[in-house]
Amino acid sequence: MFCACGTRRRSGADDLWALVRVCVDPIEKKPLNHFLPGTPVLSFGTAGCNLTCKFCQNWDISKSREFDILASQASPEAIAQKAKDLGCKSVAFTYNDPVIFLEYAVDTAIACREVGIKTVAVTAGYVSPGAREEFFSHMDAANIDLKGFSEDFYQKLCTGHLQDVLDTLIYLKHETDVWFELTTLLIPGQNDSPQEIEEMSRWVVQELGPDVPMHFTAFHPDWKMREIHHTPHETLLQARQIALNEGVRYAYIGNVHDLAAESTYCHGCGQRLIGRDWYVLSDWNLTDTGSCTRCGEPCGGVFDGPPGTWGAKRLPVRMNG
Repeated sequence: MFCACGTRRRSGADDLWALVRVCVDPIEKKPLNHFLPGTPVLSFGTAGCNLTCKFCQNWDISKSREFDILASQASPEAIAQKAKDLGCKSVAFTYNDPVIFLEYAVDTAIACREVGIKTVAVTAGYVSPGAREEFFSHMDAANIDLKGFSEDFYQKLCTGHLQDVLDTLIYLKHETDVWFELTTLLIPGQNDSPQEIEEMSRWVVQELGPDVPMHFTAFHPDWKMREIHHTPHETLLQARQIALNEGVRYAYIGNVHDLAAESTYCHGCGQRLIGRDWYVLSDWNLTDTGSCTRCGEPCGGVFDGPPGTWGAKRLPVRMNG
């Protein structure tokens, strides 16, 4: 039988199995725009979640309790080796929240480091202090889903608490070397007011610093919130501009096509540093160490020479152990 979180099942007296779905994605899909741009990332997740977001955009995986929806099983060592064999620079724990398969994620991260592969956590950051330290001590990068900026939103739509997520963000900034970016899914009438976005952006700059990228992404009707319309493009652009006005240096929109608002610009001289057309990179005006080629201003992030060329490809992967 499955445990309450839905990520494990009991198989005999003592064994617990983590069951995974695996594919190779562009790193920008996580989304991470400042971590090894253009490179492929081996991505996997399990079923289940520790939050109950009514607007979940991956509900078929995160809310699943069915064994047959899961594609593969794999050991940490097999995942690390598969990533290396496929030329991936990193492995991402994604699709559902990896804090619910923490031990498996940590074991996989250890195996990845042994073969020179970095690890990425895509998470809501809703995790208690002890587990938080254990989990992130093994991560190289993360995208934190900051779902809104009010306790009411978290309680009513996610059955969680805002402060726990803010504590995770402060911990990441001040106690780790993990590179992280933020994503907020803007839901019409729920968390998209200019005032809330302004308060969120101001908090990010004050508590985390101006170099933490913010991604504002479009909602589509799903799971238990099918009556709400898609997020208007104009709402995303407004949120991005508010963040920039509050001092955020890197603000993006997502789930829509907008070359200008998906690209990265130098906060010193305004030059386009990285052009993005969905997941395909165009302009590249960074030095190998991540500085603007025009004015020399550093761009926040993790860069390692020229950009990758993976583009928008997606490669399903079958694991066999």
